[in-house]
Amino acid sequence: MNAIEAAVRSVQQAEPIEVIGRVAAVRGVTMLASDLPLPVGSTVRVAVEASLAGDSGASSTLGEIVGFEGSRAVVMPLSGLEGVRPGHAVIGAGTARTIGVGGALLGRVIDAMGTPIDGAGPLHGLSPRPIDAPPLGPMQRRRIREPLWTGVRVMDVMTTLGRGQRLGLFAGPGVGKSTLLGSIARGCAADVCVVGLIGERGREVKDFVEGVLGAQGLARSVVVATTSDQSPLLRIRGALAACAVAEHFRDLGRHVLLLVDSVTRFAQAHRQVGLAAGEPPTSKGYTPGVFSALARLLERAGAAESHQGAAGSITGLYTVLVEGDDATEPVSDAARGILDGHVMLSRALAQRGHYPAVDVLDSVSRVADDVCDQGLVASRRMITRMLAAHKKVEDLLQVGAYVKGSAPEADAAIDLMPRINELLRQSPTHVADPAATRAEALRLATDAGQAIAVRTGHPAAAGGRPGPAPDRAQAPRSGGR
Repeated sequence: MNAIEAAVRSVQQAEPIEVIGRVAAVRGVTMLASDLPLPVGSTVRVAVEASLAGDSGASSTLGEIVGFEGSRAVVMPLSGLEGVRPGHAVIGAGTARTIGVGGALLGRVIDAMGTPIDGAGPLHGLSPRPIDAPPLGPMQRRRIREPLWTGVRVMDVMTTLGRGQRLGLFAGPGVGKSTLLGSIARGCAADVCVVGLIGERGREVKDFVEGVLGAQGLARSVVVATTSDQSPLLRIRGALAACAVAEHFRDLGRHVLLLVDSVTRFAQAHRQVGLAAGEPPTSKGYTPGVFSALARLLERAGAAESHQGAAGSITGLYTVLVEGDDATEPVSDAARGILDGHVMLSRALAQRGHYPAVDVLDSVSRVADDVCDQGLVASRRMITRMLAAHKKVEDLLQVGAYVKGSAPEADAAIDLMPRINELLRQSPTHVADPAATRAEALRLATDAGQAIAVRTGHPAAAGGRPGPAPDRAQAPRSGGR
């Protein structure tokens, strides 16, 4: 074994043969390199000091091969193009697309390359992991049968999450997506939370970490942050790095909550790279590669089958910025077709001070019925029924034209609406007890059924009284954990 270990160390320490090309031209945000026989995705280093002009002492910049134009490689830098000119050497860096992972990441904020940016010192004891790992195969996935309580009442009752589910939060700007993510990160019953802040404003990263996530949420979290001023390649790597970190903890048997804010900025970064590489634009300028990359990103979440005694899961929550509040724009439409459910945040509710501004009637969790007991399923359906009945007469109520007694369900909904709103509203700093939330939902649904029965004179109109809960999906007795 000593000889084998020595041979392995020799290979690891060996210097790879350098492949050197030359900058032939600069085009927009990319450069063309000749005599560089490396594949797409390779990391390269543009060494200004190795130029044909004989410059010395200048810095170098990293880049990535994103395509080809004839025999020349299209290289996009991870920083700017300042100081690059024809003749500069482009050297294959031999650096794989990896990130360091390990327990030391908990409570830390890192960039897309895995470098700490929180001023808390260097990271030690990490091992490299590829950021481009393939998603779990369809037969390697465990069926979603366990709930993941978030501590947010409207989510736990109306769009219940399952361990290993992928859910999208769809909204326009300024409707409360990041605040809702912070509430979920603080209160969810997950072992580890991995947050990918992709293309955020520089100011918002610290605001999210210290103000929204807080010390309690950060203690069991890893934050991967890339800002809007950084290269689109770094924004893409940031999302992939967050997935790799989540996969590391999943393989250890942990239940991980992966929050990515936002998928839209990931898609926009891919659009920039694709257009620079010469891909043809399609709807709203998005290139075909955007949608395949989006599918690969979203499919990396899921619950894994038991592996060497560990059966971890990644539950993915992805924010989708709805441009112009148009829920049918390309990225929103594609994401909705891939995800296991969607939560629509309503600007109208946000303007009324209703937090979280979840439009329950337009939101769905495709696994909610599989992870909840029959009592909670029946309660959810009854509350949805009340909300739908109230919405039908809302315009009449606003102008004072509704005649009480004309619609028994609407009458019951009007009487119960204050209690329904109390259930669905919540302070961003409050973590709701899942058992208490479930009990209140059952009481509310039972009262709604009885109110309808009294007004119609038919007990069957109640739609069935919520039944007892089987053990497999009972809410925990205390706390969000």
